[in-house]
Parts: sequence; C-alpha cells; structure tokens
Amino acid sequence: MGVMSADAPQWFLSAFVRTCHGAGATADDAEIRSVGEDLIDRWSGPERHFHNLRHLADVLHRVDELSQETHEPDLVRLAAWYHGAVFDATRKVAQANQGGEQTTVSANLARTQLTQLGLPEVSVARTARLVDSIDRHKPLPDDVDSAVLNDADLAMLAAEPQRYKAYMADVRAEYSHIPLPDYLDARVRVLTKLLQRSSLYFSPMGAAWEEAARQNLDGELHRLLKERRLLEEKSAS
Repeated sequence: MGVMSADAPQWFLSAFVRTCHGAGATADDAEIRSVGEDLIDRWSGPERHFHNLRHLADVLHRVDELSQETHEPDLVRLAAWYHGAVFDATRKVAQANQGGEQTTVSANLARTQLTQLGLPEVSVARTARLVDSIDRHKPLPDDVDSAVLNDADLAMLAAEPQRYKAYMADVRAEYSHIPLPDYLDARVRVLTKLLQRSSLYFSPMGAAWEEAARQNLDGELHRLLKERRLLEEKSAS
C-alpha cells in the first residue's frame, strides 16, 4: 500500500470507497482504500503540472454536476479516477496529439484493480471502455455516460480567462522537455483539430460551455501562431 499524498484532500478516499461500493465492489473498505491510495499516489507524481490531483478533483466535480444525465454515474466516476492514472509526459506531443494520458494502459489498470475489488465483470468492462473512449475526446456513439466523461474532462477549456491562462502554463510545464518550436507545432495542431469540431461538448448541460471554450481555444491559437511566427523570423535573421 502506498503512502497517500499529503496534498490530497481528505474527501478523496471516502469518495473512492463510496463510489466502488456503489458500483458493486465486494472487497472490504481496507482493500478499497488501498487501491484508492495507489491511485492518489499516481495522480500526485511530481511531473504532473496539470494532469494532477486538482485536475482529478475538477473532473469528479464536473461528473457530479452532470450526473443527472448519466445512466451509471458510479461507473463514470470510476472512469474519471482511472482516465489519467497512467501518465507519461516524456512522450513527444508531436507524436501523440492527445497528450500524455495513456488511456489504454489506464484502462488495463482499471480492469486489474476493479476486478480485484470484486466489481461485476460487466461493470469492470464498462468502466474500462469509458476510459478508452476519452482517448481522443470523442465519446462513444449514442452513449451519454461517455459524453459526460468527455465533457467533464474538457470542462477546463471553458474556464474563466485567468484560470485558462494558468492551465496553458501548466500544460507547457508538463511538456517542458519538448523544445519550444516542436511544442508550438504540436499544440497548434491540437487546437486546430478541436476548433474544427462541430461540437466540443456532447451532453445537454455540457453544451453550455461551448462558447467560452471556443473563445479560449481561439485566443490561445492566435497567441501560439504569433509566437511561432516570431521564432521563425528570429531564426531566419
């Protein structure tokens, strides 16, 4: 059993235990808490500047906010716990436009740990599929639970300007090992693809975030394009 990060709010573990029981776990509280502590340790890595406990808390709160639209809210909450549990910021953003979250590996972790906690096989498979569905932020077709999970994860894009500015800085810090020109190219591609979508959010309540998110993305894209142009001019001079 790992040592839970001192930065983790006390409600994290109790919420995880409650969610597991709601999803049908048969393990006792001590076993569930042990898995919860492992997950909190994973989310607390020093390399995590954005995909950290604060992001996990934000996603869980957004899932709760949208929970009335879900069919299986506890499984959506479990998918939120696991969606970024395995993280590798050393992967080049230029080669992985979705960022550092390795959702397939995270889904496998969910399968292993939730099976150990005695969740029904169908619930384990469903949770893992939800984790996988967020890989490229494209919900499973006609799947409201997948839509809610996607919207909860992307809710930060609609943050008020100062918090969005901090988000941009945190993402850059997470990929600080990547040279600035390569990072700019990769981030521009990500933003362009997002802005080309007909919708960023897919749940009825999440749709209210669309305009603010597009304004933030458009502002960031213009700033990055300007920064890239200045770099190119500097290197050419």
